[in-house]
Amino acid sequence: MINRRAMLQGVVGAGAGAALLADMNNAAIAQDATPIPVGSALPMSGIAAADGIEFKNGLDLAAEEINAAGGILGRPVEIHIEDTKEMGADLVSQSMQRLIDRFTAPVIINGYNLGTNMIEMDVAADNDVIMMHYNTLISHNEKFKTDPARYYSSFQGDPPEFWYGPGCLNFLKTLVADGKWKAPNKKIAIIPSANEYSIVIANAIRDKAAEYGFEVSLFETVPFPTNQWGPTLAKLRQDPPAAILVTHFLPQDLAQFMVQFLAEPINSLIYMQYGPSLPAFREIGGEAVNGVVYSTVIGCLPDDFSKSFRESYRAKFGPNSAYITGSQTYDGLWMWALAAAIAGGPGEPFNKEQTTKVANAMKRLVYRGVNGTYRADPAGQSAFCYPTQVADPSLGMPHQFLQHQDYKTDPKLIAPVLYATDGFILPPWIK
Repeated sequence: MINRRAMLQGVVGAGAGAALLADMNNAAIAQDATPIPVGSALPMSGIAAADGIEFKNGLDLAAEEINAAGGILGRPVEIHIEDTKEMGADLVSQSMQRLIDRFTAPVIINGYNLGTNMIEMDVAADNDVIMMHYNTLISHNEKFKTDPARYYSSFQGDPPEFWYGPGCLNFLKTLVADGKWKAPNKKIAIIPSANEYSIVIANAIRDKAAEYGFEVSLFETVPFPTNQWGPTLAKLRQDPPAAILVTHFLPQDLAQFMVQFLAEPINSLIYMQYGPSLPAFREIGGEAVNGVVYSTVIGCLPDDFSKSFRESYRAKFGPNSAYITGSQTYDGLWMWALAAAIAGGPGEPFNKEQTTKVANAMKRLVYRGVNGTYRADPAGQSAFCYPTQVADPSLGMPHQFLQHQDYKTDPKLIAPVLYATDGFILPPWIK
């Protein structure tokens, strides 16, 4: 018998997902065993290729597990990838359309793509397919609000980047309040790069700084990408802030920042955006990255719940693979698979009735994945963020703060307190 109580309550964990899916498969009478095409438009080459590879890995592992559980109502899932290369609206929309036209994919699960103006939502709407992505953009929420009926099938699998702003400021304020960091002054320097994601975060920090007791001493936008940090570092050394907040996110560029910073360091805490989560940051920066703090509103939690995923991921893709990134599409595919099974099948392009059923199941589910809890904010169909947006950790995805304490090992999760495995340590350059 299908576990309808779990389905109706709408709360499913990744660990229980395979059991629930197998339960539904056992109860179902398979009428069709043809594979279900799952599309993904990923940057497999170009500047974001390191992430694209991990996003594909996450999909492959999830598909393997879903198929081992019997697929979706007896039908296996089959992954199809289109390379978005240097990304942008044209390349991404064309890649998505090819996945729909060539393979009749009823769902597209992307990682992130840059410079799209959220055109992905229009492709999904025009073809009546489910689309989940991890662009981490408030523009997703804003576009959804303009026409919820049109964009009913588009979901952002994590909180938008806006929440990095107040979350970062609250983290710094808490460090001071807890006596873990004695800030030499109230100044913060904000260094975005010229892209939507970085600038939205930087603006959110700037606009909220005074509320948290800080003043902005420098706000400087650098090119995207960039590895020449000399002019910016010169300004920082002339007027050292308590904290340097770099919202640029490419790992190779951030590693170069640290190498160049340590040639003449100042007593500033350094926070960076997302890039330090990738192996390239440690590989390029080496010992220079020790002490760096970074955060992510989505990433695999280093807890008991995700242990089997982390072990399986590295056994399959290698000891240096970044499960913190692959976990995103892994959770996305699992959540969609459960919703499609609950809805009675995945549907196909232009089948709005069935796609709506799947979308409604995704809206109702509260899914505890390896990244924490996904619950769709009805006002924007992005994940809720804990603790700055919601106070209940069972209803929001945790905004994680991590620190590189030894570049030879994985970074340590130091906040939120509920999830922390280690404590903050003063960076070695602060005297």
